[in-house]
Order: sequence, then structure tokens, then C-alpha cells
Amino acid sequence: MPVDAQLAPLLQMIEAGTPMNTLTPAEARDAFRKLTVDFRPPGTLPEVASVADGTVAGAEGPLPARVYRPAAEGPVPTVVLLHGGGFVIGDLDTHEAMARAICRGTDSVVVAVDYRLAPEAKFPAAAEDAIAAVRDVQARIAEYGGSDVLAVAGDSAGGNLSAVAAQHVPGIAAQLLVYPATDVLGAYASRDENATGYFLDQPTLIWFIGHYADTAEDLNDPKISPLHGTLEGQPPAVVVTAEFDPLRDEGIAYADALAAAGVPVHQTTYPGLIHGFFDMGPWSAACQQAIDETIARFRELLRP
Repeated sequence: MPVDAQLAPLLQMIEAGTPMNTLTPAEARDAFRKLTVDFRPPGTLPEVASVADGTVAGAEGPLPARVYRPAAEGPVPTVVLLHGGGFVIGDLDTHEAMARAICRGTDSVVVAVDYRLAPEAKFPAAAEDAIAAVRDVQARIAEYGGSDVLAVAGDSAGGNLSAVAAQHVPGIAAQLLVYPATDVLGAYASRDENATGYFLDQPTLIWFIGHYADTAEDLNDPKISPLHGTLEGQPPAVVVTAEFDPLRDEGIAYADALAAAGVPVHQTTYPGLIHGFFDMGPWSAACQQAIDETIARFRELLRP
């Protein structure tokens, strides 16, 4: 099917701007914040009971974190949220809507983590921060949701980091991987089919990974390509991808590999949607429906 018609004005605006791969990392971060924070329609953030800034442990020191609490009473699940942005851009503010939607939709405490970004912190900094942060939240879970249910969630690079963390931290109950990057050096048809024109393009993917990793050896490491990690015994997963996304096929490949390893997994590819749709609900009814369905499936894993 064609790209969702309600996304056309947004895509036109993005295409009229400066290509991200021609910007410096600092300029790209500013541009992404304008798109996700400054252009966010007022009054569209889901309401939660409370939001508080704090810190969690990273691999080399404390990391900024933001804790979202639901209105639900009693012990609730805890979800560590790792934001997307190609390991180079993105922060707690750019993923405010996603954090709130997961908190509200699953009645869970969400701990959003602001891990170190490249090129200032090269691979494996983000991966090691994600692992350290999840371990820290796990050790202090009584301060968060209070139940023994701990999950990870993330989109794009955050989906990558969530999968990596799940492979390194025993005891995780569930994982939500939204259009995750899982296999940097793999050859996938979706990278050619959706190379340009759909928000995330192939030149930007190359720009991201060039800032994050230095060598081909890095790119084969399971901490950057989790498809090559050990998948047996991984937590149940919800994996969602978008039809017009260069990362579509590697997300599907990861879901298939989890299933082949005996892991319960629910995978959906949303027709007509693009990379980044999890933040596009205010502009597209189809995106909002996909967001709602995805969070409902994740809730079923957190609250069986």
C-alpha cells in the first residue's frame, strides 16, 4: 500500500530541510529536537501521575534519567526505556511522548535513560551504558515499580540497545523492540527499497554508524549487531516494524531468530508507515493506532 496519506505533509517538510548526514552531530541533535519537541502539537503528551528527573548508573558514571509513574496503585512493572537516534542524537525530551505512552498504557513505572552519545563516546559506550543502567534499575527496583517485573523498551538504536541489554542482564521479563537496528553489516532488501524518501535514509544510516563505530570488527560485535548474539533464553518480545523503513527486514529477521530460538515473540509490520512512527500519532491516525496496539501487546507481557 502507499505511504499513509496523513504522513505526506510531514515527509514533505522533512525532505525540504537539510539532510542530516550533511550536519555536524551538534547540528543534527538540534534539528531532531526541533522536529520532535518544538513541532510537537501542544496538549498531545499522554498524562501520567508524576514525572521526576534523577540518575542511574552508567558504565563510567551516573547518567541522567527520568522516571514516569502511572496512576495505578500497588507494585507495578518497571520498564527501562532507551531512546532512539542512531547512537548520535536523541535525549530524554525527544522521547517524552513514548515514555509517557508506555507508562500510561501499561500502568508501569518507566525509567528513561540518557546514555552517552557518539562521536563523543564511541562504541561500545552506549551498549555498556544500557547494560549498566538496566542492572542498576534491577538492583533498585523497589524504588521504582516495586514488583519483580522488569522490562526493556526502545526504538531504533534504542531497540538495538534494549536487545543488547536483554542479552546481558538475566531476569528481564519482556522486551519491546520498535523498528530496531539489529544487524549492521547484513544485506536486506528493505535498505534498498526504502533507501530515500521515508525520513530515515541510507546516507543517514551510514552517517550514524560512522560516528558510533570505528572498525568492521566493531560492526560484527553482538553489542552492536544483536542478531549475532545468543538468543536462547531471551525474554518474550514484541517487535514492530514499518513497511517503508530501511530497518524493516532486520527487525523481522531478529523476531524470526528469537522465535527459532524458542522465544515467544509477537511481530507486526505496519503497512503504510515509516521509521519514527511511534512519535507521529498527533499527525496520523494510523500511527496512533499502531502505537496503541503495540503498547497493548507489551502490556500483555508485563501483566499476563
